[in-house]
Amino acid sequence: MGGGKIIGMVIFVAVSVSAAAGSGDNQQLQQQQKWWKWMSSGSAASSSVVKPVASSSIVLPLYGNVYPIGYYYVQLNIGQPSKPYFLDPDTGSDLTWLQCDAPCVRCTRAPHPFYKPNNDLVPCKDPLCASLHHVDYKCESPEQCDYQVDYADGGSSLGVLLNDVFNFNATSGARIIPRLALGCGYDQLPGQSHHPLDGVLGLGKGKASIVSQLHSKGLVRNVVGHCLSGRGGGFLFFGDEVYDSSRIVWTPMAHDRMKHYSAGSGELIFGGKATGFKNLFVVFDSGSSFSYLNSQTYQGFISLLKKELNGKPLREAKDDYTLPLCWKGRRPFKTINDVKKYFKNFALSFPHGWKSKAHFEIPPESYLIISSKGSVCLGVLNGTEAGLQNVNLIGDISMQDKMVIYDNEKQAIGWSPANCDRPPKSNNMIM
Repeated sequence: MGGGKIIGMVIFVAVSVSAAAGSGDNQQLQQQQKWWKWMSSGSAASSSVVKPVASSSIVLPLYGNVYPIGYYYVQLNIGQPSKPYFLDPDTGSDLTWLQCDAPCVRCTRAPHPFYKPNNDLVPCKDPLCASLHHVDYKCESPEQCDYQVDYADGGSSLGVLLNDVFNFNATSGARIIPRLALGCGYDQLPGQSHHPLDGVLGLGKGKASIVSQLHSKGLVRNVVGHCLSGRGGGFLFFGDEVYDSSRIVWTPMAHDRMKHYSAGSGELIFGGKATGFKNLFVVFDSGSSFSYLNSQTYQGFISLLKKELNGKPLREAKDDYTLPLCWKGRRPFKTINDVKKYFKNFALSFPHGWKSKAHFEIPPESYLIISSKGSVCLGVLNGTEAGLQNVNLIGDISMQDKMVIYDNEKQAIGWSPANCDRPPKSNNMIM
Protein backbone atom coordinates (compact mmCIF):
# COMPACT_ATOMS: atom_id res chain seq x y z
CA MET A 1 0.00 0.00 0.00
CA GLY A 2 1.59 3.21 -1.13
CA GLY A 3 4.70 1.16 -1.91
CA GLY A 4 6.18 1.67 1.55
CA LYS A 5 6.38 0.00 4.92
CA ILE A 6 3.28 0.92 6.87
CA ILE A 7 4.21 1.09 10.52
CA GLY A 8 1.80 -0.24 13.14
CA MET A 9 -1.35 0.15 11.09
CA VAL A 10 -4.46 -1.53 12.43
CA ILE A 11 -7.76 -1.34 10.62
CA PHE A 12 -10.46 -3.00 12.69
CA VAL A 13 -13.39 -1.30 11.00
CA ALA A 14 -14.81 -3.75 8.49
CA VAL A 15 -15.62 -6.51 10.95
CA SER A 16 -17.81 -9.45 10.15
CA VAL A 17 -18.27 -12.11 12.79
CA SER A 18 -19.50 -15.49 11.73
CA ALA A 19 -18.88 -19.13 12.52
CA ALA A 20 -20.60 -20.11 9.31
CA ALA A 21 -18.36 -21.09 6.38
CA GLY A 22 -16.60 -18.06 4.88
CA SER A 23 -15.03 -17.52 1.50
CA GLY A 24 -11.47 -17.77 0.16
CA ASP A 25 -8.81 -18.36 2.79
CA ASN A 26 -11.33 -18.55 5.64
CA GLN A 27 -13.35 -21.24 3.85
CA GLN A 28 -10.17 -23.21 3.21
CA LEU A 29 -9.16 -22.69 6.85
CA GLN A 30 -12.48 -24.01 8.07
CA GLN A 31 -12.35 -27.01 5.74
CA GLN A 32 -8.87 -27.87 7.00
CA GLN A 33 -9.66 -26.97 10.59
CA LYS A 34 -10.59 -29.95 12.72
CA TRP A 35 -13.06 -28.12 14.91
CA TRP A 36 -12.01 -28.44 18.47
CA LYS A 37 -14.96 -29.32 20.68
CA TRP A 38 -14.82 -28.41 24.30
CA MET A 39 -14.22 -31.15 26.85
CA SER A 40 -16.67 -29.92 29.47
CA SER A 41 -15.36 -31.86 32.41
CA GLY A 42 -16.18 -30.64 35.88
CA SER A 43 -18.80 -28.13 36.88
CA ALA A 44 -18.92 -24.54 35.68
CA ALA A 45 -17.73 -22.00 38.19
CA SER A 46 -20.59 -20.19 39.85
CA SER A 47 -21.23 -16.59 38.84
CA SER A 48 -20.19 -14.03 41.40
CA VAL A 49 -22.99 -11.87 42.75
CA VAL A 50 -22.23 -8.23 42.00
CA LYS A 51 -24.21 -5.38 43.53
CA PRO A 52 -24.82 -2.46 41.16
CA VAL A 53 -22.47 0.44 41.71
CA ALA A 54 -24.33 3.74 41.35
CA SER A 55 -22.64 6.63 39.55
CA SER A 56 -19.32 4.94 39.11
CA SER A 57 -16.84 4.62 36.28
CA ILE A 58 -13.86 2.43 35.49
CA VAL A 59 -10.62 4.09 34.36
CA LEU A 60 -7.78 2.02 32.89
CA PRO A 61 -4.28 3.29 31.99
CA LEU A 62 -3.20 2.98 28.35
CA TYR A 63 0.34 2.25 27.19
CA GLY A 64 2.08 2.63 23.83
CA ASN A 65 2.00 5.30 21.13
CA VAL A 66 1.28 5.89 17.44
CA TYR A 67 4.99 5.91 16.55
CA PRO A 68 7.40 4.16 16.91
CA ILE A 69 5.53 1.44 18.85
CA GLY A 70 2.57 1.67 16.45
CA TYR A 71 -0.34 0.98 18.80
CA TYR A 72 -1.85 1.63 22.23
CA TYR A 73 -2.73 -1.20 24.61
CA VAL A 74 -4.45 -1.76 27.95
CA GLN A 75 -3.81 -4.28 30.74
CA LEU A 76 -6.80 -6.30 31.96
CA ASN A 77 -6.71 -8.79 34.82
CA ILE A 78 -8.84 -11.83 34.02
CA GLY A 79 -9.50 -15.24 35.56
CA GLN A 80 -9.36 -17.01 38.91
CA PRO A 81 -6.66 -16.52 40.01
CA SER A 82 -6.41 -13.21 38.18
CA LYS A 83 -3.69 -12.92 35.52
CA PRO A 84 -2.60 -9.89 33.47
CA TYR A 85 -3.16 -9.62 29.69
CA PHE A 86 -2.30 -6.84 27.22
CA LEU A 87 -5.19 -6.09 24.85
CA ASP A 88 -5.69 -3.85 21.82
CA PRO A 89 -8.61 -1.47 22.67
CA ASP A 90 -10.79 -1.45 19.56
CA THR A 91 -13.93 0.68 19.15
CA GLY A 92 -14.32 -0.85 15.68
CA SER A 93 -15.32 -4.33 16.93
CA ASP A 94 -17.41 -5.91 19.68
CA LEU A 95 -15.78 -9.16 20.70
CA THR A 96 -13.09 -9.32 23.39
CA TRP A 97 -10.86 -12.35 22.98
CA LEU A 98 -7.60 -13.76 24.29
CA GLN A 99 -5.15 -16.13 22.66
CA CYS A 100 -6.12 -19.35 24.33
CA ASP A 101 -4.37 -22.59 25.24
CA ALA A 102 -7.30 -24.87 24.48
CA PRO A 103 -4.94 -26.16 23.08
CA CYS A 104 -3.91 -23.52 20.55
CA VAL A 105 -3.94 -24.61 16.90
CA ARG A 106 -2.32 -21.39 15.66
CA CYS A 107 -1.35 -18.58 17.99
CA THR A 108 1.08 -15.69 17.61
CA ARG A 109 3.82 -14.56 19.98
CA ALA A 110 2.33 -12.76 22.98
CA PRO A 111 3.68 -10.90 26.04
CA HIS A 112 2.05 -13.34 28.52
CA PRO A 113 1.36 -17.10 28.64
CA PHE A 114 -1.76 -18.01 26.68
CA TYR A 115 -5.07 -17.84 28.57
CA LYS A 116 -6.05 -21.16 30.18
CA PRO A 117 -9.81 -21.61 29.62
CA ASN A 118 -12.31 -22.67 32.25
CA ASN A 119 -15.41 -24.68 31.28
CA ASP A 120 -18.07 -22.00 31.88
CA LEU A 121 -19.25 -22.03 28.27
CA VAL A 122 -21.68 -19.55 26.76
CA PRO A 123 -24.41 -21.70 25.13
CA CYS A 124 -25.29 -21.21 21.49
CA LYS A 125 -28.80 -19.94 22.28
CA ASP A 126 -27.51 -17.13 24.51
CA PRO A 127 -28.36 -13.63 23.14
CA LEU A 128 -24.66 -12.71 23.38
CA CYS A 129 -23.86 -15.56 21.01
CA ALA A 130 -26.69 -14.59 18.68
CA SER A 131 -25.33 -11.02 18.53
CA LEU A 132 -22.11 -12.36 17.00
CA HIS A 133 -23.80 -14.26 14.18
CA HIS A 134 -26.05 -13.80 11.20
CA VAL A 135 -29.78 -14.22 11.80
CA ASP A 136 -29.89 -17.57 10.00
CA TYR A 137 -26.97 -19.07 11.95
CA LYS A 138 -27.54 -22.74 12.90
CA CYS A 139 -26.22 -24.04 16.20
CA GLU A 140 -24.00 -27.04 15.45
CA SER A 141 -23.25 -27.56 19.15
CA PRO A 142 -26.02 -26.19 21.42
CA GLU A 143 -23.77 -26.31 24.50
CA GLN A 144 -21.19 -23.88 23.10
CA CYS A 145 -20.90 -20.71 21.06
CA ASP A 146 -18.33 -20.94 18.28
CA TYR A 147 -17.18 -17.66 16.78
CA GLN A 148 -15.00 -16.35 14.00
CA VAL A 149 -14.08 -12.69 13.72
CA ASP A 150 -12.44 -11.29 10.58
CA TYR A 151 -10.65 -7.93 10.57
CA ALA A 152 -10.14 -5.56 7.65
CA ASP A 153 -6.35 -6.02 7.72
CA GLY A 154 -6.78 -9.72 6.88
CA GLY A 155 -6.38 -11.01 10.44
CA SER A 156 -8.86 -13.33 12.12
CA SER A 157 -9.60 -15.18 15.34
CA LEU A 158 -11.56 -18.40 15.66
CA GLY A 159 -12.65 -19.84 18.97
CA VAL A 160 -15.32 -20.42 21.60
CA LEU A 161 -17.16 -17.99 23.88
CA LEU A 162 -16.94 -18.47 27.65
CA ASN A 163 -17.47 -16.55 30.89
CA ASP A 164 -14.73 -15.56 33.31
CA VAL A 165 -14.04 -13.07 36.08
CA PHE A 166 -12.71 -9.60 35.20
CA ASN A 167 -11.10 -7.46 37.92
CA PHE A 168 -11.76 -3.71 37.85
CA ASN A 169 -11.34 -0.84 40.29
CA ALA A 170 -14.14 1.74 40.11
CA THR A 171 -13.68 5.48 40.61
CA SER A 172 -15.99 5.14 43.63
CA GLY A 173 -13.31 3.04 45.31
CA ALA A 174 -15.26 -0.19 44.93
CA ARG A 175 -13.69 -3.33 43.50
CA ILE A 176 -15.80 -4.78 40.68
CA ILE A 177 -15.40 -8.47 39.76
CA PRO A 178 -18.11 -9.38 37.25
CA ARG A 179 -18.26 -12.53 35.13
CA LEU A 180 -18.19 -11.42 31.52
CA ALA A 181 -18.17 -13.25 28.19
CA LEU A 182 -14.96 -13.35 26.18
CA GLY A 183 -13.57 -15.36 23.31
CA CYS A 184 -11.09 -18.18 23.82
CA GLY A 185 -9.23 -17.76 20.53
CA TYR A 186 -7.48 -21.00 19.65
CA ASP A 187 -6.78 -20.25 15.96
CA GLN A 188 -5.42 -16.83 14.98
CA LEU A 189 -4.26 -15.66 11.57
CA PRO A 190 -2.18 -12.46 11.95
CA GLY A 191 -3.16 -9.59 9.66
CA GLN A 192 -1.01 -7.09 7.81
CA SER A 193 -0.85 -4.90 10.92
CA HIS A 194 -0.35 -7.64 13.51
CA HIS A 195 0.56 -6.50 17.03
CA PRO A 196 2.31 -8.81 19.51
CA LEU A 197 -0.47 -8.66 22.13
CA ASP A 198 -2.56 -11.17 24.08
CA GLY A 199 -5.81 -10.28 22.32
CA VAL A 200 -8.37 -7.60 21.48
CA LEU A 201 -10.64 -5.56 23.77
CA GLY A 202 -13.89 -5.04 21.84
CA LEU A 203 -15.45 -1.65 22.64
CA GLY A 204 -18.12 -1.47 19.92
CA LYS A 205 -21.88 -0.97 20.19
CA GLY A 206 -22.96 -4.62 20.22
CA LYS A 207 -24.21 -6.74 23.13
CA ALA A 208 -20.93 -8.66 23.35
CA SER A 209 -18.74 -5.58 23.92
CA ILE A 210 -17.31 -5.19 27.43
CA VAL A 211 -19.04 -1.86 28.12
CA SER A 212 -22.41 -3.29 27.00
CA GLN A 213 -21.95 -6.26 29.32
CA LEU A 214 -20.94 -4.06 32.26
CA HIS A 215 -23.98 -1.86 31.60
CA SER A 216 -26.34 -4.85 31.42
CA LYS A 217 -25.17 -5.81 34.94
CA GLY A 218 -25.94 -2.31 36.25
CA LEU A 219 -22.28 -1.50 36.91
CA VAL A 220 -21.67 1.52 34.65
CA ARG A 221 -23.50 3.74 32.19
CA ASN A 222 -23.23 2.53 28.59
CA VAL A 223 -20.48 5.01 27.77
CA VAL A 224 -16.93 4.29 26.64
CA GLY A 225 -14.19 6.81 25.99
CA HIS A 226 -10.47 7.28 25.65
CA CYS A 227 -7.79 9.93 25.98
CA LEU A 228 -4.63 9.17 23.97
CA SER A 229 -1.58 11.21 24.86
CA GLY A 230 0.63 12.46 22.06
CA ARG A 231 3.54 11.76 24.42
CA GLY A 232 2.47 8.12 24.73
CA GLY A 233 0.07 6.40 27.07
CA GLY A 234 -3.26 7.83 28.18
CA PHE A 235 -6.40 6.26 29.62
CA LEU A 236 -9.54 4.38 28.69
CA PHE A 237 -12.82 4.64 30.61
CA PHE A 238 -16.25 3.04 31.00
CA GLY A 239 -19.06 5.19 32.42
CA ASP A 240 -19.73 8.94 32.46
CA GLU A 241 -18.15 10.11 35.72
CA VAL A 242 -14.82 11.33 34.35
CA TYR A 243 -15.87 14.32 32.23
CA ASP A 244 -18.05 17.41 32.35
CA SER A 245 -20.65 16.89 29.61
CA SER A 246 -21.22 20.64 29.18
CA ARG A 247 -17.60 21.08 28.04
CA ILE A 248 -17.80 18.43 25.33
CA VAL A 249 -18.61 19.04 21.65
CA TRP A 250 -21.40 16.52 20.89
CA THR A 251 -22.81 15.22 17.62
CA PRO A 252 -25.40 12.46 17.11
CA MET A 253 -24.26 8.97 16.15
CA ALA A 254 -25.28 8.01 12.63
CA HIS A 255 -27.92 5.31 12.48
CA ASP A 256 -27.32 4.05 8.96
CA ARG A 257 -24.29 1.96 9.94
CA MET A 258 -25.15 0.32 13.23
CA LYS A 259 -21.87 -1.56 13.57
CA HIS A 260 -19.55 1.41 13.87
CA TYR A 261 -19.16 4.59 15.86
CA SER A 262 -19.91 7.14 13.16
CA ALA A 263 -20.84 10.80 13.25
CA GLY A 264 -22.39 10.44 9.80
CA SER A 265 -21.62 12.80 6.94
CA GLY A 266 -18.70 15.15 7.43
CA GLU A 267 -17.09 17.92 5.41
CA LEU A 268 -13.33 18.40 5.01
CA ILE A 269 -12.12 21.83 6.15
CA PHE A 270 -8.50 22.82 5.44
CA GLY A 271 -6.88 25.87 7.02
CA GLY A 272 -10.32 27.05 8.17
CA LYS A 273 -11.76 27.00 4.63
CA ALA A 274 -14.23 24.64 2.96
CA THR A 275 -12.62 22.28 0.44
CA GLY A 276 -15.73 21.12 -1.41
CA PHE A 277 -15.28 17.56 -0.13
CA LYS A 278 -18.62 16.85 1.55
CA ASN A 279 -20.86 13.93 2.52
CA LEU A 280 -17.88 11.96 3.83
CA PHE A 281 -18.93 8.92 5.82
CA VAL A 282 -16.69 9.17 8.93
CA VAL A 283 -15.95 6.44 11.46
CA PHE A 284 -14.04 6.82 14.75
CA ASP A 285 -11.79 3.78 15.30
CA SER A 286 -9.32 3.38 18.17
CA GLY A 287 -8.12 0.11 16.58
CA SER A 288 -6.43 2.07 13.78
CA SER A 289 -3.10 3.82 14.37
CA PHE A 290 -3.51 6.22 11.45
CA SER A 291 -6.36 8.10 9.77
CA TYR A 292 -7.77 7.44 6.32
CA LEU A 293 -9.60 9.41 3.64
CA ASN A 294 -11.29 7.87 0.62
CA SER A 295 -9.20 8.05 -2.55
CA GLN A 296 -10.78 11.15 -4.10
CA THR A 297 -10.71 13.13 -0.85
CA TYR A 298 -7.20 11.92 -0.06
CA GLN A 299 -5.87 13.12 -3.44
CA GLY A 300 -7.55 16.50 -2.89
CA PHE A 301 -6.08 16.73 0.61
CA ILE A 302 -2.58 15.92 -0.69
CA SER A 303 -2.94 18.63 -3.37
CA LEU A 304 -3.89 21.20 -0.75
CA LEU A 305 -0.96 20.16 1.47
CA LYS A 306 1.57 20.34 -1.36
CA LYS A 307 0.26 23.72 -2.48
CA GLU A 308 0.66 24.99 1.08
CA LEU A 309 4.22 23.62 1.28
CA ASN A 310 5.26 25.28 -1.99
CA GLY A 311 8.16 27.62 -1.22
CA LYS A 312 8.70 26.12 2.27
CA PRO A 313 12.13 24.56 3.11
CA LEU A 314 10.81 21.00 2.74
CA ARG A 315 11.24 18.44 0.01
CA GLU A 316 9.80 14.95 -0.42
CA ALA A 317 11.90 12.25 1.26
CA LYS A 318 11.80 9.55 -1.41
CA ASP A 319 14.24 7.43 0.60
CA ASP A 320 12.05 7.30 3.75
CA TYR A 321 9.53 4.46 3.59
CA THR A 322 8.08 4.91 7.08
CA LEU A 323 4.79 6.09 5.55
CA PRO A 324 3.77 6.72 1.92
CA LEU A 325 4.49 10.47 2.06
CA CYS A 326 7.40 12.02 3.97
CA TRP A 327 9.32 15.30 3.73
CA LYS A 328 12.77 16.27 4.92
CA GLY A 329 14.28 19.62 5.80
CA ARG A 330 17.81 21.00 5.66
CA ARG A 331 18.61 18.93 8.74
CA PRO A 332 16.73 16.10 10.49
CA PHE A 333 13.71 17.13 12.54
CA LYS A 334 13.62 16.10 16.19
CA THR A 335 10.02 16.88 17.14
CA ILE A 336 6.79 18.01 15.49
CA ASN A 337 7.43 21.45 17.03
CA ASP A 338 10.33 21.86 14.58
CA VAL A 339 8.02 21.60 11.59
CA LYS A 340 4.38 22.23 12.50
CA LYS A 341 4.60 25.91 11.48
CA TYR A 342 4.72 24.78 7.84
CA PHE A 343 1.44 22.87 8.05
CA LYS A 344 -2.16 24.01 8.58
CA ASN A 345 -4.88 22.54 10.74
CA PHE A 346 -7.59 20.59 9.04
CA ALA A 347 -10.96 19.53 10.40
CA LEU A 348 -13.94 17.31 9.79
CA SER A 349 -17.14 19.28 10.27
CA PHE A 350 -20.45 17.60 11.10
CA PRO A 351 -23.62 19.63 10.47
CA HIS A 352 -25.78 18.14 13.24
CA GLY A 353 -23.88 19.12 16.38
CA TRP A 354 -26.10 19.62 19.43
CA LYS A 355 -25.45 23.37 19.66
CA SER A 356 -24.05 24.24 16.23
CA LYS A 357 -21.81 22.60 13.65
CA ALA A 358 -19.45 20.16 15.37
CA HIS A 359 -15.84 20.60 14.22
CA PHE A 360 -13.32 17.85 14.91
CA GLU A 361 -10.10 19.88 14.70
CA ILE A 362 -6.91 18.09 13.65
CA PRO A 363 -3.74 20.17 14.19
CA PRO A 364 -0.43 19.18 12.55
CA GLU A 365 0.71 17.23 15.62
CA SER A 366 -2.40 15.04 15.17
CA TYR A 367 -1.69 14.06 11.58
CA LEU A 368 2.12 14.08 11.32
CA ILE A 369 4.89 11.96 12.83
CA ILE A 370 8.66 12.42 12.94
CA SER A 371 10.29 9.27 11.58
CA SER A 372 13.45 7.62 12.87
CA LYS A 373 15.26 9.25 9.92
CA GLY A 374 14.20 12.74 11.03
CA SER A 375 11.65 13.21 8.25
CA VAL A 376 8.12 14.46 8.82
CA CYS A 377 5.58 11.92 7.54
CA LEU A 378 1.86 12.17 6.84
CA GLY A 379 -0.27 9.96 9.11
CA VAL A 380 -3.33 10.28 6.88
CA LEU A 381 -3.50 7.49 4.31
CA ASN A 382 -5.52 6.45 1.27
CA GLY A 383 -8.40 4.43 2.71
CA THR A 384 -9.64 3.11 -0.63
CA GLU A 385 -6.20 1.56 -1.25
CA ALA A 386 -6.31 0.08 2.27
CA GLY A 387 -9.59 -1.73 1.50
CA LEU A 388 -11.90 0.67 3.35
CA GLN A 389 -13.78 1.53 0.15
CA ASN A 390 -15.54 4.86 0.77
CA VAL A 391 -15.14 4.96 4.57
CA ASN A 392 -13.15 7.84 6.07
CA LEU A 393 -11.57 6.88 9.35
CA ILE A 394 -10.37 8.94 12.30
CA GLY A 395 -7.62 6.84 13.88
CA ASP A 396 -5.45 7.15 16.97
CA ILE A 397 -3.08 9.76 15.54
CA SER A 398 -5.93 12.26 15.05
CA MET A 399 -7.54 11.55 18.45
CA GLN A 400 -4.38 12.34 20.44
CA ASP A 401 -4.72 14.86 23.28
CA LYS A 402 -8.50 14.76 23.06
CA MET A 403 -11.04 13.03 25.21
CA VAL A 404 -13.26 11.12 22.78
CA ILE A 405 -16.53 9.75 24.16
CA TYR A 406 -19.00 7.26 22.69
CA ASP A 407 -22.28 7.63 24.62
CA ASN A 408 -24.47 4.67 23.66
CA GLU A 409 -27.31 5.90 25.88
CA LYS A 410 -27.58 9.36 24.33
CA GLN A 411 -26.50 7.94 20.95
CA ALA A 412 -23.87 10.66 20.65
CA ILE A 413 -20.15 11.02 20.02
CA GLY A 414 -18.29 13.80 21.83
CA TRP A 415 -14.81 15.24 22.06
CA SER A 416 -12.81 17.94 23.81
CA PRO A 417 -9.13 18.91 24.12
CA ALA A 418 -7.73 17.24 27.23
CA ASN A 419 -4.63 16.48 29.23
CA CYS A 420 -4.35 12.72 28.65
CA ASP A 421 -1.15 12.23 30.66
CA ARG A 422 -2.82 11.66 34.00
CA PRO A 423 -5.90 9.43 34.47
CA PRO A 424 -8.72 11.33 36.25
CA LYS A 425 -10.19 10.20 39.54
CA SER A 426 -13.55 11.94 39.08
CA ASN A 427 -15.42 14.34 36.81
CA ASN A 428 -13.29 17.30 37.91
CA MET A 429 -10.80 16.55 35.15
CA ILE A 430 -8.91 19.61 33.92
CA MET A 431 -9.45 20.17 30.21
